[in-house]
Amino acid sequence: MRSKQPLSFEIMRILLIAFLACIFSSAHLEAGAIMGVVRAQGKAGQESEGQAGKYDSRQFKFVERVDYESMHDFVVYIDGPVGTNPPPVPAKPAQVVTQRIKQKGALFSPHVLPVLAGTTVEWPNNDDILHNVFSFSETKPFDLGLYKSPEVKQVIFDRPGRVDVFCSIHTRMNCIVLVLENPFFAATNEKGSYKIANVPAGTYKLKAWHERLPSQTREITVPDEGEVKADFTLGITNLPKP
Repeated sequence: MRSKQPLSFEIMRILLIAFLACIFSSAHLEAGAIMGVVRAQGKAGQESEGQAGKYDSRQFKFVERVDYESMHDFVVYIDGPVGTNPPPVPAKPAQVVTQRIKQKGALFSPHVLPVLAGTTVEWPNNDDILHNVFSFSETKPFDLGLYKSPEVKQVIFDRPGRVDVFCSIHTRMNCIVLVLENPFFAATNEKGSYKIANVPAGTYKLKAWHERLPSQTREITVPDEGEVKADFTLGITNLPKP
């Protein structure tokens, strides 16, 4: 009888592990993905307007016009909190790097960085000159002071919202940290495509954002598994007339 007890215990342990594995795998399967394409569109008729009238004058002839087709840096995200438990904060800091671009001045890269609230963002300076990164945003005001490599400074973005960031020395240096309430977001690639994976099944408000265009929000239902498609076209629409 004593020899059977360890065997019986081992069988029970194996069954328990298998049972827990089934629960975990089924819970993991109850998540879908959101994917699609985001693009920008200008108002009808503005292309022809730019070729006539005052634009023929020397003063306005070489004014750079908005190219809606080449717009990028869109962010798509589920608006608001998801679930009852706060999402885990990424252990590894995100990075916004300053780099020198010939004949274009100093730039931040990426220009738009979506992060989960509570994320630490590093600001390494890869130029051989000083920069002063700062923001007077209500969401997260800060001033990192003058510094350059090898020093790397950090900022914890603990509140949701938009944070516009500048350099106090160089006029063209600006970027945006978009601080979000949940981890279900994605920045579009160079073709405007995005994918948000492992989204718990449910109905949500999905928002497409761009820094210089009105956002769009739509209700979307994510299945237990599989993908749901949501495309957006952003433009100067649905704004009140004065």
